[in-house]
Amino acid sequence: MDKIRLFAFADEAGGSIGHQIEAMQRNGLDGLEIRNVDGVNASDMTAAHAREVRKKLDDAGLITWSIGSPIGKIGAEEAFEPHLNKFRHTLEIADILGAENIRMFSFYIPEGKDPAAFRETVFERLDALIGAASGSEITLCHENEKLIYGDMAGRCAEIHREFPSLKAVFDPANFIQCGQETWEAWTLLKPYVKYLHIKDALPDGNVVPAGKGVGCVARILDDYLADGGRSLTVEPHLKVFDGLASLERAGSESGIGGYCYESNDAAFDAACGALKAILEEKEK
Repeated sequence: MDKIRLFAFADEAGGSIGHQIEAMQRNGLDGLEIRNVDGVNASDMTAAHAREVRKKLDDAGLITWSIGSPIGKIGAEEAFEPHLNKFRHTLEIADILGAENIRMFSFYIPEGKDPAAFRETVFERLDALIGAASGSEITLCHENEKLIYGDMAGRCAEIHREFPSLKAVFDPANFIQCGQETWEAWTLLKPYVKYLHIKDALPDGNVVPAGKGVGCVARILDDYLADGGRSLTVEPHLKVFDGLASLERAGSESGIGGYCYESNDAAFDAACGALKAILEEKEK
């Protein structure tokens, strides 16, 4: 069996690339889904900055698996041409970093409006983005996200049927926050899924470590791995209470929020540890 490859949004551990490398190495990860580094979003990095980041990752034996871009996170009625130009730049940065994928979205629908009324606009924009990436050897991966056209599984499936080259990033917590049952979504979308975002949530939408919510993370992982899937990105999104450490006595534990951590590093480690615990349980 091929090795399972673990990646993460390491900007949730720290801002600098040095801090992110340290967090990934501490948790035995293979690389980065890069989103923000050194105070800059990956889509806004200069070529020189990207080369510096690439060298540091190469020296550490880590890769950039995907660009966690904000492409498609504008309103369906907002001007598109500047966003398309931003995407073209993101493609250049992805090439410098050696990224295999760019994560993207399908545009916010105006509040109170029927998504169906924006289908043509959204699909025209997705077609333009896919066209811009043609020949780049970079896979575009659509993530289900709250309030965009592809927030529910049915509309995600529409997108993938229309654009077969556009793969899916499956995020259980985002579906929970939209009121979409995750196993139902998985069974519909799994033919299109390239990789998973490991993020779980409670019925009220609060994000918790993998396996502690209602996202069917372990069951979905089982099915994904059984079908040959091997790539997982940890996206912690766990609550951090920076003042916690100063309020507690040594050796005591807090019950604040159920899952609330004293630092970004602690939250990041907890998210990675929760995924590893699920994987280790499967090996028994």
